[in-house]
Amino acid sequence: MQQTAVVPDFSFLDEIEAFGSFNLSECFQCRKCSNGCPASFAMDLYPDQLIRLAILGQKEQLLSCRTIWVCASCQTCTTRCPNSVRIAQFMDFLKELALREGVVSPQPDITILHQTFLDNVRLTGRIFEGGLLPVYLMRTGQLNTLKEQLRVGVKLLKRKRLPLLPKIIQGKKEVREILSPAQKAGTER
Repeated sequence: MQQTAVVPDFSFLDEIEAFGSFNLSECFQCRKCSNGCPASFAMDLYPDQLIRLAILGQKEQLLSCRTIWVCASCQTCTTRCPNSVRIAQFMDFLKELALREGVVSPQPDITILHQTFLDNVRLTGRIFEGGLLPVYLMRTGQLNTLKEQLRVGVKLLKRKRLPLLPKIIQGKKEVREILSPAQKAGTER
């Protein structure tokens, strides 16, 4: 069986670094990020492998992998890195790039949760759990579980553990501005 040679595209690293200083070229493949990752059991590629693929310009493989959607953004990888590679931020960048480029996610429910979470934060300036779950269940077509979730919600309401309305923060405009650079960058291309 003949394998096709993969041609590196070293310009892709410059494109990545233009969006943020992830310091990917500082990685010397010590694997501390991958060895400490609590979600690595569910990944098809480990964080150190994603960095190597980025350096080699393998954009399609990066954007279509399951790993970027499985990443919990817990920052363990970034904290463990001896060279200050901003791996968790790089994973978030890859998620946004995959969405902008219309790459079909291998984890569609996680992608929907990601988008629902960001929409929720854009709306109120912070997360509103009372609105997150119903919207997520509707978007994923899991309305059959909504009835059970409503029962739990009523119990939480009775205990005053679930607000009916979101608390709007004063810095809502600033939060939207923080979230908008990735959107703007995607439309400028």
